[in-house]
Amino acid sequence: MKQAMNGEWLLGLALIATTMPTVTADLTTTISSTTNWGTWEGFGVSLAWWAKAFGTRTDLADIFFSTKSTTYNGSSVPGIGLTIARYNAGACSWNTYNGSSMVVSPDMITSRQMDSFWLDWASTSPSSSSWSWSVDANQRNMLSLAKARGANIFELFSNSPTWWMCINHNPSGSNGGSSNNLQSWNYDQHAVYLATIAEYAASNWGVSFQSVEAFNEPVSAWWNGETGTQEGCHFDVSTQATVIGDLRTELNSRGLSSTLIAASDENTYDLAISTWNSLGSTATGKVDRINVHGYQYTGGRRDTLYSLASSAGKRLWNSEYGESDATGQELVTNLLLDFRWLHPTAWVYWQAIDGGGWGLIDGDNDDLTLGAVSQKYYALAQFARHIRPGMQILDGGSNYTVAAYDSSAQKLVIVAANWGSAQYLNFDLSSFSSPGVSGALVPRWNTQVGSGDQYASYSDTYMSGSKFWSYFPTGAVQTFEVSNVSL
Repeated sequence: MKQAMNGEWLLGLALIATTMPTVTADLTTTISSTTNWGTWEGFGVSLAWWAKAFGTRTDLADIFFSTKSTTYNGSSVPGIGLTIARYNAGACSWNTYNGSSMVVSPDMITSRQMDSFWLDWASTSPSSSSWSWSVDANQRNMLSLAKARGANIFELFSNSPTWWMCINHNPSGSNGGSSNNLQSWNYDQHAVYLATIAEYAASNWGVSFQSVEAFNEPVSAWWNGETGTQEGCHFDVSTQATVIGDLRTELNSRGLSSTLIAASDENTYDLAISTWNSLGSTATGKVDRINVHGYQYTGGRRDTLYSLASSAGKRLWNSEYGESDATGQELVTNLLLDFRWLHPTAWVYWQAIDGGGWGLIDGDNDDLTLGAVSQKYYALAQFARHIRPGMQILDGGSNYTVAAYDSSAQKLVIVAANWGSAQYLNFDLSSFSSPGVSGALVPRWNTQVGSGDQYASYSDTYMSGSKFWSYFPTGAVQTFEVSNVSL
């Protein structure tokens, strides 16, 4: 989601100044050994739109989906090791059928038009001429490259139903943006489209989608076909409920009963709460995971959404996050808040490559140009390279600390940030039955937001009894790995 939200955006920036984790000198945080905020599924990225532009670049696949070092622009970049890829089912095609063709918004950005596999309504058969499986080659290629490098969770998601299902034939939204744009007689066809892609991918691409998400920020009213710059569609909650039921039926009919349904990818935590509370028990019973986007930044009731998901027995993902702060400070601030209050089991960045500070690598998806790796990338590396799938998320004991435990390796990972004055931060592991070995080395990695250390490793920190400490300059994000730890 990259639509302008001027009021919310400015409010979010103002809130960061008051709610970011600020600490005073020489604080101690005690890591809890008894909490369990979920088993980590992974960090990830959506493939639209950057993979459409750069989906053949194996060096970019190495950077994003492996942990090996890759030469990029003459420098060695440590791979970030993302394990989740979200694949976008496109809504655009340029054919004419029975006199009808796609309507394109005058402000549409070309790189944000994603190819639809279903070209017209003549046939639901994926082997008919109504379907083309040769389109969207670059995004499909990056999906394969991601899998080859270790990505193992894939989600199929839709920004808009394909154009001919839309009331105005414009996959950027209804005219005005506030009304449903999916034709009522095509509710089930939208489900057929997604279920068919999932079935085809499993049989022909070697990719099994763990989950399917039929909506993208559906209750928001900015999906305006007259001014839209990307694919998008408004769905009121009752329409969402109907489509969720149709999607479950269509997946089951194709032998995909184990494929999860995720919903509803609302723009903010508070909208996700409202939608979930309004879907009704029939629809929520068919939803396996709650997806939410992180565009409320430091606002919103993360804790309430977590409580709703937990009480309903549902998984919870932050399935899309992005902003224009290339320093990485906002990303770290909001990641810490998510771990502390939202307790997702996965976290997905939006645009791996983009301009204006949004990308992890600066680039232009229309001009096909690439620039520098953002400092934001290295800030995310502190989390993604160390908090790995299968780890148990613990209570870090403070609003500036995240902790994760690897039971097989008996390793404790701690990530912490300091936005206050330069100081020592102390970490107390006394609640663990085995808090490591006194005198043992605690490897650490440092990233300085804005500039300075990108992803530097140090061997200068040691356990002292059940504690260790490290010096944090202002703006430092550091990761520590403590061995021989038992809960």
